[in-house]
Amino acid sequence: MPGLFPLPPQPDGVPWPTSEWPEGPPDPDVDIAELAAVADRAFQVPAPDSHGETLALLAVHRGRLVFERYAPGRGAADSFPSWSMAKSITHAAIGILLGEQRLALAAPAPIPTWRGDGDPRREITLEHLLRMVDGLDFVEVYEPTGRSDVIEMLFGAGKEDVAGYTIARPLAHPPGSYWNYSSGTSNVVAAIAGAAVGGGRDGMEAFLRHALFEPIGMHSAQPRFDAAGTFIGSSFVFATGRDFARFGLLALRDGVWDGKRVLPAGWIDHARTPTPASFGQYGAHWWLALDGTRIFTANGFQGQYIVVDPERDLVLVRLGASTPAQRAAVIRDLRSIVGAFPARR
Repeated sequence: MPGLFPLPPQPDGVPWPTSEWPEGPPDPDVDIAELAAVADRAFQVPAPDSHGETLALLAVHRGRLVFERYAPGRGAADSFPSWSMAKSITHAAIGILLGEQRLALAAPAPIPTWRGDGDPRREITLEHLLRMVDGLDFVEVYEPTGRSDVIEMLFGAGKEDVAGYTIARPLAHPPGSYWNYSSGTSNVVAAIAGAAVGGGRDGMEAFLRHALFEPIGMHSAQPRFDAAGTFIGSSFVFATGRDFARFGLLALRDGVWDGKRVLPAGWIDHARTPTPASFGQYGAHWWLALDGTRIFTANGFQGQYIVVDPERDLVLVRLGASTPAQRAAVIRDLRSIVGAFPARR
């Protein structure tokens, strides 16, 4: 796509990390001192008030795992919550189903209760949902100080049927006209995926495992489901730091893994193409950097990040427990780490 920085292929001679990560020290052109300084600050004990707790930090450069560090008591075998990084995994699942022609982006979303005559929600497409411009009235607030649909959906009245909770919401804006980040929207997308796959919870879990996780060696991944059998695609995939890095590498490699196309051609470009109504900060279930670096990221509550930088052939994974007020400092540190790696020549 015009305007998108090309996604780099796996360098010759670097094995794919389907079983084990190829490891090694950073290349000589990496600013190791800066990388070490940022990591030392992130892993201070006690955790710095400015940043909150960093539990894991990994860097994959040119296909090799060149940096990996964990908080005391944590290690490479430990599983961590994705929170909203799961949204990007949901986008990948939809891409596979589109490639199999089981779904269509531009078609009205296959939600029966939206199909009634006169229901304005019948105009919502799968593309609207993926770009968070569906127009549904959903409040994404994480502090229980007022109305919070995300808290009510995940932990309150909607927790047994997270997609049903959101499907019942009325429109607040015409579809396509207004960007509103919404975990409810992602769970509608996950329900659409589940219906296309069939077989309820077991069918969707098997699909995620066999079509996405297993081909890239993401064996630790554990998706969570609600009582209705819907994958909680907004928030709940648990995996090791190394497996989240594998998912990031899949995105960096344009959905190709060890010679096999896992995601359809162009699907990662779809993810990183800006949604105009978001003023450029959001693509399709991935966040976009606004500083011209061409970076795209999977972001999660409490400061979970998969950072994908095609210009540097770099994937960063940061997992932790940071408040909203602390995340600005975390992002600054991630930018410093990115800057320690050279741009591709």
